[in-house]
Amino acid sequence: MFSSPDFAPPRLAAVRPMRRFVVPLAAVLAAGLVWVLPANSLLWDALNRALSSPADGRVVVVGIDDATLRDYGRISSWPRDLYRQALDTLDQAGASAIGVDVLLADPARNDAALAAVFSRPNVVLATAPDEPTTLRPDWKSPTGISALNLSSDGVVRSFQAAYPDPGSPDGVAPSFARQLAVAAGRNVPLDSGDRILRYSAPHPQRLPVVPFRDVVNGTIRYGDFQNRVVVVGLTATGAGGPTVRDVGGQVVPGVELQARAVSSLLSAPFTTLPLWTVMLAGALAAVAAVLAGGLWGFGIALLALALAVPYWLLNTLLPGVTLSLCGVLGTGLVMLERGLTLRRTGVRDPLTGFGNRLAFTRALEGRWQTRHVRPLGLLLVDLSGFRKVNVAYGYAAGDELLRDLAERILRHKRRGDLLFRWGPDEFAVLLDNINSTELANLTRQVQLSLDNMTYRELHLQASVGGASTGPDIVQPTDLIEAASRSRYRIKYQREQWRI
Repeated sequence: MFSSPDFAPPRLAAVRPMRRFVVPLAAVLAAGLVWVLPANSLLWDALNRALSSPADGRVVVVGIDDATLRDYGRISSWPRDLYRQALDTLDQAGASAIGVDVLLADPARNDAALAAVFSRPNVVLATAPDEPTTLRPDWKSPTGISALNLSSDGVVRSFQAAYPDPGSPDGVAPSFARQLAVAAGRNVPLDSGDRILRYSAPHPQRLPVVPFRDVVNGTIRYGDFQNRVVVVGLTATGAGGPTVRDVGGQVVPGVELQARAVSSLLSAPFTTLPLWTVMLAGALAAVAAVLAGGLWGFGIALLALALAVPYWLLNTLLPGVTLSLCGVLGTGLVMLERGLTLRRTGVRDPLTGFGNRLAFTRALEGRWQTRHVRPLGLLLVDLSGFRKVNVAYGYAAGDELLRDLAERILRHKRRGDLLFRWGPDEFAVLLDNINSTELANLTRQVQLSLDNMTYRELHLQASVGGASTGPDIVQPTDLIEAASRSRYRIKYQREQWRI
């Protein structure tokens, strides 16, 4: 307990403050925390809502609404010529890319007649996740999986440019949004990493959803579609179409979320910081909190959260919550360090670094049960003349003398022995696993090292007494009394010798 370097006198051994251990521990724990929590979905949801992207005017939704279904009936019973008419109208209006977010895998009589329409490079057809990517051999338009990433709470926060597809040579198939962005001239890598779906708050100046029947009939303003990316899909209420919630909590048709995915791909992409960079930042936050001490870690935590805002505006995803937790972690370690220090201070002599009287009592009681296997010994050291030094030269001189005495005693310490300051000018050494012969030799060596001690012109005298457990020692107080009698006997003999 007291044999570690932490309990050595400050001038006697290399001092290793707890902070030397707390700093690397904070760095390691913070790096591990970042490893476990690399993403902050809730934080990014909040930033997505608070710093929503402006409506992208390049993306227009053509909705198959309730009025369209009343005019043409259920989608499954439509003549496919309606799609040809709509796509011809959009093509004449100058749309740069057209996405049909309607699953067309069901058989129909005039599919072959659509080969010319569904073979245009600027037209993208939607497929289901488990559906072949080639709908018909004579349809040459690119296809993409119509899918979004639905969280366990029913909210769509992200999407992917590609989804796993065992049947594909690369093991992945492009998403519908990615194919539509590519058709619009955007170079989007074919990767399956999650991408933030940018939230777009309702905007009064944004072009509203255009009814599909108006496009079929040609009753639209061509200027509204020139050089635009058009997404065609179901928006009717209660028609069984895909409706999910966005980060704003609103129930949104799937086609509108696909339009947001396309808009996200057309905008500057979000950058995810490398894991090692975030781990380093987390370690620095925790270490800074430890070195600053006090409650500065909470300030570092707030700063980490605040930095997430400018990083978001720069299209960079900073896990501010995780870095904030790293700062709090550092403060927690500071509190733990102080608690342990206070606990140690209660059983430690601040002048010499030895244990105090309370520590001696606990240590003796703790080792007493094993005295039959490992005999205990006790040395008591008394210094005569200490008070004279205090009176003549002051308390600072007395402290210097006690540190010198502690250093002399420490030189004889064996492995497993514990050192204590027994009283103002008394020291105790609890000896581990020692027999009577070894005790006598050690007592003599300590006594010789303390003989002829002086402080300036004052002569000092130390008396060393020792005892060890045996048949006549039945309780801890017996060992203390035996060592005290030995010490007083030595002291008396030395005083008689001087006379």
